[in-house]
Amino acid sequence: MLEGKKILLGVTGSIAAYKVAILVRLLIKAGAEVKVILTPAAKEFVSPLTLSTLSRNPVLIDLVNDDTWQNHVSLGRWADIMLLAPLSCNTLSKMASGTCDNLLMAVYLSATCKVAVAPAMDEDMWLHPATKRNLQIINNFGNIVLPVDSGELASGLIGEGRMMEPAVMVDWLKNYFSTGMPLSGKKVLVTAGPTYEPIDPVRFIGNHSSGKMGLAIALELEKRGAEVTLIFGPTSLDIPDYINTIKVQTAAEMFDVCVDLFPHVDVAVMSAAVADFTPVISAQEKIKKSDADLSIAFTKTKDILKYLGENKKLNQLLIGFALETSDEENYAKKKLIEKNADLIVLNSLKDEGAGFGYDTNKITIFDKLGNTQYFDKKSKKEVAVDIVNSIIQIL
Repeated sequence: MLEGKKILLGVTGSIAAYKVAILVRLLIKAGAEVKVILTPAAKEFVSPLTLSTLSRNPVLIDLVNDDTWQNHVSLGRWADIMLLAPLSCNTLSKMASGTCDNLLMAVYLSATCKVAVAPAMDEDMWLHPATKRNLQIINNFGNIVLPVDSGELASGLIGEGRMMEPAVMVDWLKNYFSTGMPLSGKKVLVTAGPTYEPIDPVRFIGNHSSGKMGLAIALELEKRGAEVTLIFGPTSLDIPDYINTIKVQTAAEMFDVCVDLFPHVDVAVMSAAVADFTPVISAQEKIKKSDADLSIAFTKTKDILKYLGENKKLNQLLIGFALETSDEENYAKKKLIEKNADLIVLNSLKDEGAGFGYDTNKITIFDKLGNTQYFDKKSKKEVAVDIVNSIIQIL
């Protein structure tokens, strides 16, 4: 499964670096091509000669060596995956902040391949809030954080923070290359967040959607290898730079962008909470408060999901969302048929911890073959995994 795979292994200054010799040997035995980069601190823990002998490639340490410049850009483009093992607390902090003070960080910051990390540190460091924050940051960047093991640590304590064992890491890589990128080459359109329909220059009709669910879906799709375009309504969320994002305000703007992009994608996930109505007239100046009551006439917005369903090709998948407060399943099944969708993801505002604004969600997925999948309440990141798994099953 690793035959011919190009693995760029970054080794940082951690006592767990002694296990890297075993890791390299197992990777070579499995048929992988391995190049190793050491941080200056790492060579105090493991011999470059050992790793160059086992990998059958020179070990790289410095950006400039004997008047020769190491091309960090080409290294980052050469690999099928970049694996940092062990990842020290210090290098983790550099990855989170973008600090570029050695060859390994230069390669990481210019890598176009997927990056995975195997942390290794003492339990107190592992549990520190700064470490947790930095792990979340690099995860949001799209990096894969492998779990740590529990057991005896270099300090003599027993606890969390041990690097994943080399044999387990090799098994993970085999699984990654067999199933980890099932959406490679697929183009996916995702809508997320609310729309704001202007009443005047300072007021609007909107809803409480945060866009968290749609963003989580976009990140998970990208992690599975898809080329994602995210159409995002007004939101305060930070969107990673590597996600191609088009920001819109109104339902009409979102409709136009979707219509323009839909013919060129394989999958469309319509998770945005698009306004159903918009003011007939939007005042050009701020409406002044007066004694008289204010009446606003509304008209229906264009139905994005319905339009895409009517224009969907046989090789395209269309996923819609339904947020309901009563008779939820019947409305969701009706929407599935009327909008010619392949999947409908149902939320109910009656479920505690689900719906707008929460970091958790509880969904039910209906497909056009009559199948129904019920899921427990989970974090929106975990819900995104369930949704993307359902998309992959159909593909």
